Amino acid sequence: MSENTSKQTHGPKGPDVFRLDGRTALVTGAGGGVGAAVAEAFAASGAAVLVTDINKDAAATVAARITEAGGTAEPFALDVCDGDNARDAVAAAAALGNGTLNILVNNAGVIAPAMFPKMDEDRFRKVLDTHLMGSYHCSHAALDALPEDGTGRIINVTSAAGLTGTIGQANYGAAKAAIVGLTKSLARELARQSVTVNAVAPLAATAMTENIRNNEKLAAKTLARIPLGRWAYPDEIAPTFVFLASDAAGYITGQILPVDGGTVI
Repeated sequence: MSENTSKQTHGPKGPDVFRLDGRTALVTGAGGGVGAAVAEAFAASGAAVLVTDINKDAAATVAARITEAGGTAEPFALDVCDGDNARDAVAAAAALGNGTLNILVNNAGVIAPAMFPKMDEDRFRKVLDTHLMGSYHCSHAALDALPEDGTGRIINVTSAAGLTGTIGQANYGAAKAAIVGLTKSLARELARQSVTVNAVAPLAATAMTENIRNNEKLAAKTLARIPLGRWAYPDEIAPTFVFLASDAAGYITGQILPVDGGTVI
């Protein structure tokens, strides 16, 4: 029997294979949009969730919504660019689960669009620091808290911009492409501890896409590239994260899953 097989405990069968009862999750950038929807979906599936955001009031609003619905959640102010802050967040999340953090979702992000000739270094670094270094800080901090029983999950968030490139956001495209490489590398390394690492590439109607959706010309161009011909709501994206966090996806690692209406095919 291999080392990995000996450490893993098989999960429940049937419909319960998608449940997250008894597990703890930390979701970054969860004060709104996809992050909030993911935090709420995790809680509805039985997980205790640390709802983190750089805006603590926004995190508190989401956490309150979860508890009012009967779930378990706590808010936490987290700047993912701060490694010490990330370690504190992991400790707070693990405290919800008796010292264990089962699921980390690296979702926090920003945009700072500009055509490349006008893209100064500060604008470029700001986006890379939040997306890439933020994913590094939180993932690195989570290593000692993730279990080796087959329930450990890191789920990163990338984008079509990181898979096919984009215009006017070279910083964002570069950061999201780097997250693809980070995901695949960590998947190979952490498989030794029975921890899976995957990434989701979503496309949804959120604050981050508001500028595009409110610009008639850009909105039309974007919709023309989406075979399904519409934007998703964040709560349509969240079930993919629940799936990847559950026992149903226990044998999936190193994969990039676009949830974008067919934009990347």
